[in-house]
Amino acid sequence: MLIDSHCHLDRLDLSAHGGSLDAALDAARARGVGHFLCIGVSADNAAAVKGLAERYADVDCSVGVHPLDLQPGAAPALDWLLAELNHPRVVAIGETGLDYHYEPQAAELQQQAFRLHLQAATITGKPVIVHTREARADTLALLREAALPQAGVLHCFTEDWAMAKAALDLGFYISLSGIVTFRNADALREVARQVPVDRLLVETDSPYLAPVPHRGKPNLPEYVRDVAEYLALLRGVSFEQLADQTSANFKRLFPLARVV
Repeated sequence: MLIDSHCHLDRLDLSAHGGSLDAALDAARARGVGHFLCIGVSADNAAAVKGLAERYADVDCSVGVHPLDLQPGAAPALDWLLAELNHPRVVAIGETGLDYHYEPQAAELQQQAFRLHLQAATITGKPVIVHTREARADTLALLREAALPQAGVLHCFTEDWAMAKAALDLGFYISLSGIVTFRNADALREVARQVPVDRLLVETDSPYLAPVPHRGKPNLPEYVRDVAEYLALLRGVSFEQLADQTSANFKRLFPLARVV
């Protein structure tokens, strides 16, 4: 069984499946995907991701505010986040983190919001899903400052081995997306070879970043199979081994998920 550890089911382009999310999920299931983690990015989509997790037995969700979805000048309220995290289908916090690529001027607000999510992780014990782009030093500094009692994950990892190693040393997992299949991703492929077998996850981040051979098309959860097959070949293991190991890792990191 495969698990898509990070997808945005409420944002999928469903044109390839006649506009039907049921059909899109069935297509993924037909390719061996047995579970989906639907990711929250804002206060506005929290109800949507919770609704999807309530609707489908093989979908769980997270709630949080993406650094690029912060309201100008305002971090989310801790009380709001804790209330949302109390929902039985919310198994993780985020995605949260830092992204200086598009909004370097918002670094202070992003850091404030990231700290708030990390505080919620300490309070609830739920794992945190971290987005980081062009902010590696500050991301690691805030993770070290938080000293979380439980693991989290750096999702859609695109950084170098030095950052991966630092995150691993903090107890974090590394999740790889279709980016690892891109022609110019040699440095990321080297990271993919080195991540310990018990700390690796796979994801689509759909509808974004479709893997080769689907690059340029809207990404879909079924394409996590392409990511996993590529990683298995890269790491010199069978697809079945990689699928079973990453699924076991997911269940360990997200113990509240309803994975059969």
